Amino acid sequence: MGFCLFGNVAIASHYARSRHRLERILIVDWDVHHGNGTQGLVEQQPDIRFVSMHQWPWYPGTGAAADRGPHENVWNVPKRAGLPPQDYVAALLHAVDDASRGFVPDLVFISAGFDSLNGDPLGGFTLESEHIVQLTNELVSRAKSWCGGRVVSALEGGYAPERLAHACVAHMRALAEIATFGS
Repeated sequence: MGFCLFGNVAIASHYARSRHRLERILIVDWDVHHGNGTQGLVEQQPDIRFVSMHQWPWYPGTGAAADRGPHENVWNVPKRAGLPPQDYVAALLHAVDDASRGFVPDLVFISAGFDSLNGDPLGGFTLESEHIVQLTNELVSRAKSWCGGRVVSALEGGYAPERLAHACVAHMRALAEIATFGS
């Protein structure tokens, strides 16, 4: 609905299933906008689970908590603007744990939306780079126990260039450190 021309992570999930024969995929989206395109492209696939934390109410107006998709494979986590950052972190990780209960993914995709950072002009979340690192570490830790640490991250947004750059570097360092040192 205006922010993405292609559902990159959704397309990549379908590709991973068909080309690499991965059966179960978990997508985690912390972009400030609901991943309505991603949801639309994966909600018919029971073996793809989608967790979207997003500002509510906010554009595009989709992503109510009760919207679980036709196969109950969607976890929408609508949150209001201006909460303490740990509220967002805890809510997202709780939804990830709910989504993975009885479901062991073969691959985890992160839709890393840095418009969830404090001060972004298009949103009202209060995350800082250290919270992005915390989320990255938590997701990679879970992925290690689920699927040997297979994680793919895609940049999904961010409109405060300096904050975006800092958060991207912090996120990539967290991914590289975990991959390199296995911590």
